[in-house]
Amino acid sequence: MLTAGEVAGLIAATGWIVLVCVLAMVLVKLARLLTEATKAVSDLNDRLTPLLDDMSVTVNETNRQLIAVEAITKDVKQVSDHAAKLSAVTQTIFTGPLIKVSSLAYGVRRAIEARRPRKAVARTQQRQAR
Repeated sequence: MLTAGEVAGLIAATGWIVLVCVLAMVLVKLARLLTEATKAVSDLNDRLTPLLDDMSVTVNETNRQLIAVEAITKDVKQVSDHAAKLSAVTQTIFTGPLIKVSSLAYGVRRAIEARRPRKAVARTQQRQAR
């Protein structure tokens, strides 16, 4: 028969064997996981490189287009400035003489009214009052 120490040793040895088997299974699964992760990273790297190249080309094209848009914007600003200046010049050219003509017409009308006889002015005022 086995003594108590031998039974305890047998139980401990069986526990160690079970523990080593479990750890071996965990290590095998961990090795598979690492292999699959390595494959996934490699596949991702293979797909990512062309994607980054395409993105780089897109960014370069966008920068080129932005430079063209900037030039167009600068030209539009120049045209807008020229239009504003032209508007100011046109206003100056037409407004000054228009005011003078208007003032002259008012002065002529007042002069004509001043030369009319007073009775005609009074009749005109009465007609306007009615």
